Amino acid sequence: MTRGYARYVLAVMVVINFLNYMDRYVGSAASPLIQKEFGLSDSAVGLLGSAFLLVYAIAALPFGYWADRGVRKVVIGVGVTIWSLATLVTGFARSFLQLFLSRAVLGIGEAGYYPAGTSLLSDYFPKEQRGRVMSVWSVGSALGIAIGFAGGGYIADHFGWRNAFFFAAVPGIVCALLAFGMREPLRGSVEKRGPALAKTYDASVRKFVELMRIPTLRATILSQTLLYFVLASNAFWLPILLNRRFDMSVSQAGLLAGVVLVFGGLIGTLGGGWLADRLGRTSPKAYLQVGIAGFLIGAVFIVIALVAPLTMGGIPVFIPAFLIAVISIYLYQGPFTAISQAVVAPSLRASAVTVLLFVSHVFGDSHSTFDVGFLSERIGSLQTALLITSPTLLIIAAAIAATGLRTARGDVDAMEEEWARRPSQEAVPVSS
Repeated sequence: MTRGYARYVLAVMVVINFLNYMDRYVGSAASPLIQKEFGLSDSAVGLLGSAFLLVYAIAALPFGYWADRGVRKVVIGVGVTIWSLATLVTGFARSFLQLFLSRAVLGIGEAGYYPAGTSLLSDYFPKEQRGRVMSVWSVGSALGIAIGFAGGGYIADHFGWRNAFFFAAVPGIVCALLAFGMREPLRGSVEKRGPALAKTYDASVRKFVELMRIPTLRATILSQTLLYFVLASNAFWLPILLNRRFDMSVSQAGLLAGVVLVFGGLIGTLGGGWLADRLGRTSPKAYLQVGIAGFLIGAVFIVIALVAPLTMGGIPVFIPAFLIAVISIYLYQGPFTAISQAVVAPSLRASAVTVLLFVSHVFGDSHSTFDVGFLSERIGSLQTALLITSPTLLIIAAAIAATGLRTARGDVDAMEEEWARRPSQEAVPVSS
């Protein structure tokens, strides 16, 4: 595969990731109108977010298994098709049950994309570039959240919330066709030593469990479990918080949330990948250190943002503080993905992502939107609910990630040695 084609694949994956997150957060932007039409409580609105995340985590298991044993571009294409159709169907919902089911099916589709996509990109770019590559890929998520919030909020406010879902669904069909048309790289084709394989039979339930025995991978997965609670709850409830706390309209709240998240996400994601690749030349633990620093800084500034004054006069405090928090928190994204892929054999990289998705979504964010909504109802303040959960979990996430600092170098070396000993008769020539 040429370098130019690898960049083309990365571009396609960025666009798909953009749609991935746009389709998720259109629902959040439109939720004040959905809540009003169906007369839903905060916990019921939060349950719509949980429906997606829980199904997403469970569906990742079969899709991750398929991705490590089958053709990854097909897995990606199928996933994009399913989630695009689910988004379209959401616009036709006439009851809470229909909304719940359509958002749950969205999780099935999106579960097919991330494990296969991470593995695919890891076989197009060597480990020295993966921090930046994964960060560039993640830029699509920041843009998708922003357009989901801003575009979804604007369309919902001016043309009805159903049209916001119709708007989000159509581009996905085009991207599914692009995914099916990509070339499938061999597993391990960019590793310095070891074979390049067309397919393997490594993936199994037993292997999923064994991956958690890799200390560095375990540290990143458990820390991201807590982080995902914070990310999902804040992203989902942010437009509603702005709507209530600063008396903004749905479109104003969606626009401001989108702007803050896109700029913060872009700066943090790209900066974290660049910084980690630069510092990681001498030690792989730098990929963890960048994320840990971001978690701690983010915990401080999210507190500052949430205690901003209740009136519109608090916006000058809220915006810069929340922006810095978002930048800091998103520093982890490229580096943590890169180090997670570096400590796992190419034949099991989709499985490693599957374990991450299953653990972090089932125990982290699948219930976070409901939990914060439930807590908000009990204490009478959404702001206080977020203030209780977010900084506390960020600090604990940093502490858990720090447990991987002493094992990062050894785990990377162990993976490379294991892959280099892979029987040569399993290998097939690398195609050009």
